Amino acid sequence: MEIPRPWCKLLFLCSFFLLHACAAQTQIIEDNVETVTRENLRYYLYYPQDYEADGDKSFGLLLFLHGGGEAGGDLEEIKQNGPPKLLVEGKQFPFLVLAPQNPHKKKWWNAEAVKQLLDSVVTTNNVDVSRIYLTGLSRGGSAAWELATQYPNTFAAMAVVCGMTPLPYAHWIDKNMPIWVFHGEDDNVIAVEESDKMVEKLRKMNYKVRYTRYGNVGHNSWERAYTTDSLYTWFANQKRIR
Repeated sequence: MEIPRPWCKLLFLCSFFLLHACAAQTQIIEDNVETVTRENLRYYLYYPQDYEADGDKSFGLLLFLHGGGEAGGDLEEIKQNGPPKLLVEGKQFPFLVLAPQNPHKKKWWNAEAVKQLLDSVVTTNNVDVSRIYLTGLSRGGSAAWELATQYPNTFAAMAVVCGMTPLPYAHWIDKNMPIWVFHGEDDNVIAVEESDKMVEKLRKMNYKVRYTRYGNVGHNSWERAYTTDSLYTWFANQKRIR
């Protein structure tokens, strides 16, 4: 199967039926009320150059979650930052890159929908489930922390850039998953103390955490974090411990 490089065209407009508090439909099941809503996630999926759909080789996959500025609009907007931007500029990765778009300008990522999309992509491609990586910036960084707490048995490694943290639930994260945190000291949108406190707590619990704290950098710390070549080498060297 011929796969365009470096991006596949928009593959699917995905609709997932999810249990959710705000329902589009309500049904009664054995005297219990079940509410159902639909979430539409559009996404780009990048394949490495040596990927073969019918081959025996399996690949890692990096799930990237963008920030609030790229939400809800044209799908092309997700190429403004992070790994998608690097792909447009010609960078190649040794793993697949899944980059969905949050359809809501002023809502959080729907973590359950993202996980269902990830599961669908993994099962329909040659993905090594022990090498699934997670990263996000700003609002997407907050969602990355959320996914790590809700689905601790999924990811081999995680990198979070200037995201809000679920400090009280830090112990829910898989202790064997390496974490790399990036934040700018002068961030006036999501304070650097969010990452400071989370890293401190994780280290006290003997988690594997690296922390890059940029001096004289504001909220746009992703511009430096995602151009750190060693980040992708670090990802590629990680494998989930079963």
